[in-house]
Amino acid sequence: MMLNRATMNYQSRRDPQHALRVRMRELAASRVRFGYRRLTVMLRREGWAVNAKRICRLYTEDGHAVRTKCARRSRGAHVYRPLLPRGVTKGGRWTSSPPV
Repeated sequence: MMLNRATMNYQSRRDPQHALRVRMRELAASRVRFGYRRLTVMLRREGWAVNAKRICRLYTEDGHAVRTKCARRSRGAHVYRPLLPRGVTKGGRWTSSPPV
């Protein structure tokens, strides 16, 4: 292989940011419905100099994801509704109340 020796021996010098990861995990555990954007706002308020893209990367690397809510059925669909009587004549009443 024609590969430079410096490429083979590359060691990343990026800070692993353990303190940021720990704080983000604590916030994500206490606020389950918050995604990475809201966590970014909370971390900035605490004094962390963070970028939303960095928080998104750390958030997904740790396996976090906002849980999706299930669609709720309409509340009145399962209520018993009595059938209305059919009209006897053409243009007859369709309601069950007696004529006035």
